[in-house]
Order: sequence, then C-alpha cells, then structure tokens
Amino acid sequence: MEQGIYLERQGPIARIVLNRPAKRNAMTAAMWQAIPALCAEIAADPEALVVVLTGAGGKAFSAGADIAEFPEVYETPESTRAYNEAVEAAQEAIVALDRPTIAAVSGACVGGGCGLALASDFRFATEDARFAIPPATLGLAYSFNATRRLVGKVGPSRAKDMLFSGRLIAADEALRIGLVDRVVAAGALDQTVAAYAERLASVSQYTIRTMMRMVDAITLGADAPTSDLAEAWAASFTGADFAEGYRAFMEKRSPVFRWR
Repeated sequence: MEQGIYLERQGPIARIVLNRPAKRNAMTAAMWQAIPALCAEIAADPEALVVVLTGAGGKAFSAGADIAEFPEVYETPESTRAYNEAVEAAQEAIVALDRPTIAAVSGACVGGGCGLALASDFRFATEDARFAIPPATLGLAYSFNATRRLVGKVGPSRAKDMLFSGRLIAADEALRIGLVDRVVAAGALDQTVAAYAERLASVSQYTIRTMMRMVDAITLGADAPTSDLAEAWAASFTGADFAEGYRAFMEKRSPVFRWR
C-alpha cells in the first residue's frame, strides 16, 4: 500500500510529497497527522536547508480534505475536535519550520490544500493551477490562522471574495492578487523550484534564519526587535558567515558558508 505522504531528500532539499494522485492528493486524517513528525525530522537534520511541499502525479497539489472521511472524523464532538486540531497542527508545523518552505503547486489547490500552500513561505504554481477555498459551499468556516495568512497575502477584500464565493481562481489571477509568487509553464515547475531552492541553500543560513524570524515578528505586529533578534542582528557582523562572505567578495569567488 502506498504511503499517503512521505519525505525524501535531494541534497540540501527536503521534499514532503502528498501522495494520493488518484484522489487528487486529498488529505486524509492520517496525512494531516503525519506532517508534524515529518517537519520535526527536517528540523533535526542540519543539512536539510530548504523544504519543498508538492503533490504527486503532477495533476493536483491537493484537492483539500478527503470529504469521504467526514462522516467518521465529524461523527462526535470529540472526533471533530481531534480532527480539526490535527489539521491545524499540520499547518502550524510547516509555519514553524526555521527553513524556507516552497509549495510547488500544479493543478488543483483547494481548501485545506490551499491552507498548506499558505503555510509555506513561497508558492510557485503552474499556468494550469487553480485555487479555491470553498467552506461557504459546505457550510463550514476556515480556521482563524489560515484566514489570517490568506488576508496577509491577498488583503481583506480579496480574502472575503475567496471565502464567500468559493470560486476557482486561475494562476494568472492568483499571481496578480499576491496569492502566489511565481507562475511557470507546467513542464518547468520542478526545475524552477529546484533552482530556487538550490540558490537558497547556497547562501548564508545564518542570514536566512535570522531574517525569517525578523520578518515573521514584523508580520505578527512587532514594531521593535526583541532582545534576541537585536542580538542576532548584531552577532551577524562578527560571525563566521560574514567573514567568509567578505573574503569571498574580495577574492572574487563564490562563498562557502558553514553555519548551520
């Protein structure tokens, strides 16, 4: 029996693969439950520098939660709470990763699948990608954290449009409104994502980790650095990565950063 989700490594790139192509990679409860452990495995590996989240088969990123499971997962208040907590924990585990995360989206990216993409730092999509958040068509509500991330990407009016109407949004509109960061031809997605991931893996990981924390703090409303962020900023000027970056610049060569 195939795994519904799995982790693989390609050099410094860790790939979380949603692996139910026959079901358009619809998310089962077991798949949601697996994501925090996969993220913990990545976080424990100092050589896993960039994370790519993708769907198997090339036809869909994810059609969202597997509706066939709804009678079971929503059978009782207890099962409902457990399932919703698993969905939330999966998305928050991706958000909490201290490595850059890229959602590589082809085909359908719907509902909970859109939530996974929004939890990632970047969203690269193919020209045939389609996005929708359809809780209004089911009588459900989207979670607060996922809604906050959506509003942060597209603004309140466009977020309301997506949430109220549940309509499908084409890749070009998704790019225009800020839902995705890049749109490429269908056959170029893997290569484009891999090239960008390799670039991120080649630069200073100290810079990436520090700036990730800083941007996240600003996004959550901070208007001044915490003491640890101020210390991390100051420490960059005396760190080994800066010394290597400066030497490499003066010697006209590519730097080899060692900080992990």
